[in-house]
Amino acid sequence: MSNDTRVNVPPATGKLGVLLPGMGAVATTFIAGVFAARKGIAKPIGSLCEMGTIRLGKRTDDNVPKIRDYVSLAALDDIVFGGWDLFKANCYEAALEAEVLDKDLVETLKDELSAIKPMAAVFDQSYVKRLRGEHVKTGKNKMDLAEQLMEDIKKFKADNGCDRLVAVWCGSTEVYREPTEVHATLAAFEEGLRASDDEIAPSQIYAYACLQMGVPYANGAPNLSVDIGAIQELAKKTKTPISGKDFKTGQTLMKTILAPGFKARMLGIRGWFSTNILGNRDGEVLDDPGSFKSKEISKLSVLDSILQPDKYPDLYGNLYHKVRINYYPPHGDNKEGWDNIDIFGWLGYKMQIKIDFLCRDSILAAPIVLDLALFSDFAKRAGMSGTQEWLSFYYKSPMTADGLYAEHDLFIQLMKLKNTLRHINGDDLITHLGNEYYD
Repeated sequence: MSNDTRVNVPPATGKLGVLLPGMGAVATTFIAGVFAARKGIAKPIGSLCEMGTIRLGKRTDDNVPKIRDYVSLAALDDIVFGGWDLFKANCYEAALEAEVLDKDLVETLKDELSAIKPMAAVFDQSYVKRLRGEHVKTGKNKMDLAEQLMEDIKKFKADNGCDRLVAVWCGSTEVYREPTEVHATLAAFEEGLRASDDEIAPSQIYAYACLQMGVPYANGAPNLSVDIGAIQELAKKTKTPISGKDFKTGQTLMKTILAPGFKARMLGIRGWFSTNILGNRDGEVLDDPGSFKSKEISKLSVLDSILQPDKYPDLYGNLYHKVRINYYPPHGDNKEGWDNIDIFGWLGYKMQIKIDFLCRDSILAAPIVLDLALFSDFAKRAGMSGTQEWLSFYYKSPMTADGLYAEHDLFIQLMKLKNTLRHINGDDLITHLGNEYYD
C-alpha cells in the first residue's frame, strides 16, 4: 500500500565526488574498501546502503528489497575521491602508515590509491595540539582560507567531471569548545571569519565552505562544527543537508545495543565503567585533555538519553558512568574497549557484565563514511536540507531540532532511518503492530 508522501527524487546518475577533510586511517580504509569492492576482492560489510534490506508492506507479502534497489543511490563505480590533509602523503602512503589493512591488499590497490593526493589543509595548532601540520594553507584571515577551500571544491568538481559532491569529516578531534556569539548567526560568523576569530575552528571553516558550495556535510568527529546556529542557518539558506556528530563505532556502538536491552527488561544499572586503549593518530590526538573532553562528552551523553534516569530513578537514578581513553601506540588501530557493567535485577540482587571488545576502529568507521556519503547525496536530491536526524543511526551525538532530546537507541534510530526512506518513496511506514494477523 502507498500513500501521498512520495517525493520525486532525481536518479543518482553521473559521478559523485566524496570530499574528505582528513585523509588518514579512516579515510584511506574507506577509499581502499570501495576500490576493493569494485574489483570484487571483498564485500562492503557493515554498509547498510550496500548490504541492508528494507521490508515493505506486511510480513506475509515477503517484499524485502535491498535498500540500494529501493532508493536511487550512487553506484560505487561512480564515486570519485578527494580531500584535504595536513600531511602530504598520498592515499597509498597514508594507508601503509596507518597499518589498518593487510599490506598485500594495499599493494593490490597501489595504483588507485597513489593517484589520490590530498589538497593542503586548513589547520590550527591550538585545536589539535598533538599534531604538527606540514601541508597547510595560509591566508590573510579565516575567510580567505574558506575561499581557498571553495576554490579547491570548484576545481575538484571540474577536474573530475563530478555531477554532485558530498563531504564527510574524517579528521582528528578538535579541543572542546562551547558555542559563543560568533557562532550564533551567519552574519556574526562571517564577520568572525574576516576577523580571524579564535573561536572559529578549522572544522567550521570546512563546513562553511562546503555549505556555501551546496555540498552536503557530515561531521564524523565530536567537534563543534555543524551543530551551531550560523552553519544551520547557512544549510537552510543553501538548501543543503547536514548531519553529525562523531561516528558511532566501538564502545559506544555496544552501549547503544546493550542499554536498550537492559531498559526493555527493566534491569537496573549501578555503574558503567568504560576504558579504551588506542594507538593510532586518533589515540595520539585524544591524549590531549582538550581533545579528550570533546570525545568524553560525546560518549557520556549516550546512556542518559537511552535510560532516562529522570523517568526511572529506581533503576538508573544513581548510575555512575565513567569513560577513559588511553593512548597506547603498540595497539595501533586495533582498539580495545573494556566495559564493566554493574547491574541489578529482581529484589535488587546484584549482577555483573564484562565486555572486552577487541575492535578495529577504522574498519568499523569506513562503512559509516560510505553510508553517510550516499545517504547525504540522496537527501540533497530529495530536497531535504538542514539537520538530517534520520541519520542519527551513525552518530554518538546525533543532531536534532532545537528543543528535542537526541534519540540514542540504535534500534529506534534504524526504524527512523528506514521509515524515512519509506516515507520519501510513498510507502506505508512499518509500525510492527500486526493486529491484522489476529482479527
